[in-house]
Amino acid sequence: MTSGTDERLLYETVFRRRDTRAEFTGAPIPAEVLRRVLSAAHAAPSVGLSQPWDFVLVSDMDARKTFREHVQTERELFAGQLDAEQARAFARIKIEGIVESSLGIVVSYDPSRGAPAVLGRHAIADTGLYSVCLAIQNLWLAATAEGLGVGWVSFYREEFLRELVGLPGALRPVAWLCVGPVRDLPAVPDLERHGWRERLPLNAVLHHERYRASNQA
Repeated sequence: MTSGTDERLLYETVFRRRDTRAEFTGAPIPAEVLRRVLSAAHAAPSVGLSQPWDFVLVSDMDARKTFREHVQTERELFAGQLDAEQARAFARIKIEGIVESSLGIVVSYDPSRGAPAVLGRHAIADTGLYSVCLAIQNLWLAATAEGLGVGWVSFYREEFLRELVGLPGALRPVAWLCVGPVRDLPAVPDLERHGWRERLPLNAVLHHERYRASNQA
C-alpha cells in the first residue's frame, strides 16, 4: 500500500506534466536519468505483452535541423488553412523545441512484434498503437518526475521521419519527443495561454450508463 505522500506526488506529477516547447535549457540529460525514463516507458502495459515500441535516440544536430525544417514547412501548410482569427492565435504558438531540447526520441510502432497471434488484438487492430501511446505516457510522467520537459512534435509526414531515422517500412513513427532539462514548466498549457483552446471541465465529458450528447460543452 502506498503512503498518502506517494499518492500526492503521483497526482502532482500528472497535473504538472506539460507539452514543453520554449522552456528547454539544452543541458545534457544524465545517463542514469535517461535510462530510468526509458525503463519506465518500456514498463508500460501492452496488448498481448507484445511490447510493440522502439525508441530511436536522436542527438545529431544536423538530423535535428533537417527535421525542424520539415516541421516548419508543415506548420506553414497548416497555417494556410486557418481563418484570420485562428491564424493570429496560431502565430503566437511555438510548436516544437527540436534543436533547443537535449535529445529527440522517436517512438515507433512495430505491428509484427508478437505477431501473428497477438492476444487481444484480433478484434481491434489499433490496440497495438494504443500500447505505444501508453509507453509514451509512462515516459512523459517519468520525465516530469525527474524534472525534465517533454514536447510531442506532430507536424510531420510519417514517410519523412521514417526515412530520416532509418525505420523499416513496416514500422510506423508515432512521435518525435523533444526531451531535456527545462527552466520551468508553465502553470497553464501553451494552447490555453495563447487562446487556441480552453480545457473542458470534467462534467462536460462525463457520462453515466449511456452517452448523452447534451453533456458536450
